[in-house]
Amino acid sequence: MSGELPDDTRRKAQPIPGSIAVTKSGGRSVKRAGLDWESRIGRRFKLRDLYILLTTVQWGSMAKAAAHLGISQPAVSEAIADLEHTFRVRLLDRSSRGVEPTVYGRALIKRGVAAFDELRQGVKEIEFLTDPTAGELRIGTTETMAAGLIPAVIEPLSQQYPAVVFHVTQAPGVAQQYRDLRERNVELILGRMVTPVAEEDLDAEILIDDPLCIVAGNQNHWVGRSGIQLADLVRERWILPHPDSVIGSIVAGAFRDSGLEVPRTAVVSNSLQLENSLLATGRYLGFFPASLIRFSGERLMIAELQVKLPVSPPPVGIVTLKNRTISPVARLFIDCARSVVKPPASALS
Repeated sequence: MSGELPDDTRRKAQPIPGSIAVTKSGGRSVKRAGLDWESRIGRRFKLRDLYILLTTVQWGSMAKAAAHLGISQPAVSEAIADLEHTFRVRLLDRSSRGVEPTVYGRALIKRGVAAFDELRQGVKEIEFLTDPTAGELRIGTTETMAAGLIPAVIEPLSQQYPAVVFHVTQAPGVAQQYRDLRERNVELILGRMVTPVAEEDLDAEILIDDPLCIVAGNQNHWVGRSGIQLADLVRERWILPHPDSVIGSIVAGAFRDSGLEVPRTAVVSNSLQLENSLLATGRYLGFFPASLIRFSGERLMIAELQVKLPVSPPPVGIVTLKNRTISPVARLFIDCARSVVKPPASALS
């Protein structure tokens, strides 16, 4: 992967004070001073050129980028050549199949995406300051959180700020959630902290312990009984999560820690909608987080069975990017979430 400039750019790229150059002198490498920000970057660097570079890489072709941006292909080529002249390295490899970023291009693109994201956050903050009732927030979560805790937070915010738009994305797993966060597709994640959040680029706040509970439809004969033991339920018809999932392993551990075999399962599924539909028949038992029962149990027509489980699943919390400016709407959401998860007054008395 070459770092040389194209011929037309190389002719422009005459040495200037403060530029980077590595030359051979008597068999030794001699490195000059680094890029001078004031004269080389601060006065020459254009956000428009960087945006054109990002768009070109996204589309994989200068022609497609030009069509998307509504400008000519020579204008795209000139903007990228200006960037390469400014940084004195090749940013794109060109071929008949399109363009690919070089190692230098990838470094600039990575920081460029973050820079434009910060600018968008700044625009959102200005819009919110001029009109506190408007804005938008992108949230990454899971199906169970989206059915219980998330709407419990969104509803009071929507009442107070009716013009705010919430984009809620359900990722299939934790890895995808973190990928969406790091790629800035979402501003925050609300869900179980199934793995310790120890990465240097992430901030995490625990909101609630949110234990697992055994649930049944309101018509189930176990509902309302006291003194139930887990062993009493082993022969019931169960809906259990996939055993190789995080919650599935926790459920299996609850039975084993009680000296029981994992019961024969009638249905194996991670689908909340499927589980709730079957629970409504009154013939099945399943596991739901306590927050889902608290905030949506009445609507879903499910009830918690009074069974003490010997396991504690990971807590529920909010994860954000450490060096990303949090938007005003995100701060409102986090503050509201803290308030919503507080124990009800009846639980404190």
